[in-house]
Amino acid sequence: MRQGQFTRDPELPNVRMKSPMGMKEPDLRIIVLTGGDRPDIRAAWEDLRVWLETVRGVIVVGVFSGNEPIPEDLAGEIVVVLGGDGSVLRGCRQLGRRQLPIVGVNLGRLGFLTDLSPAEFRKGLAGLKRGQYQTVEHLMFECNHYKADGSVITDLGLNEVNLTSAGSMKMLSINLRIDNADVTTYSCDGLIISTPVGSTAHNLSAGGPILRQELQCFVITPICPHTLTVRPIVDSAERTFELSVRNAPPGVMLVIDGQISRPVDSTDRILIRRAEQTFKLVRLAGHSFYGTLHRKLGWQGHLDYRERRGGH
Repeated sequence: MRQGQFTRDPELPNVRMKSPMGMKEPDLRIIVLTGGDRPDIRAAWEDLRVWLETVRGVIVVGVFSGNEPIPEDLAGEIVVVLGGDGSVLRGCRQLGRRQLPIVGVNLGRLGFLTDLSPAEFRKGLAGLKRGQYQTVEHLMFECNHYKADGSVITDLGLNEVNLTSAGSMKMLSINLRIDNADVTTYSCDGLIISTPVGSTAHNLSAGGPILRQELQCFVITPICPHTLTVRPIVDSAERTFELSVRNAPPGVMLVIDGQISRPVDSTDRILIRRAEQTFKLVRLAGHSFYGTLHRKLGWQGHLDYRERRGGH
């Protein structure tokens, strides 16, 4: 790996500009997030680091674990995240207000966001260097937790907000308002407000729909609702959603992306809206949203029984 400069064609943001005759191609500057301290991730990074040192035109400008802040002025072009989808969620928070394109290398189990295997990443690196990839921008949310003492805690998230009974072990009465209009009070074990990216996570387990990741909307999914006629709602990402818990018992929790949690009282208000930032996912040629669903969810189709019977 060697030092150098890179430029982008402003009209073609995903195509690297060709250098004039006799000049070297611009280097690809990458930031690596190792996600956590799992031994398999450390071993995978060590193996990848040794290999990257043999690749011309690639510069690793920084390597960060899951708890390290990333300097906003760090000159990286692409972020490579090692681990599972949880590592990507953590990486988005590390990047904060400056979201860079992310390539997910799957060392976990399922991996909707970490779509590439280590072998596929190595094979696709040449295409990344040449700019032969697509950057797809996805909705992120801002969650503001208004406390009784007047303080406000703000979180940036990618998957979902989950207001859950947790340790209270009791059914909750969760009030939902959308754009200052009362919608309903859910009697349930919890309520999920999810982005399209998060629709294949907790939302899917709770019976919510799968949303195409590029859609600009939120889905509201109750967890174990008391009334069977209560069903998930899909609404525009331009709305503001407000949650509160009537007579909240001790133990009720607000959970952001399955990684941040804090208690909720009856006097608290939780506001969720579209964030200014977007999650930028790098997709290489041959990888698509439905292709990922097909592989990850085992959508292999069903047997054609007519063929087995010899029918037509």
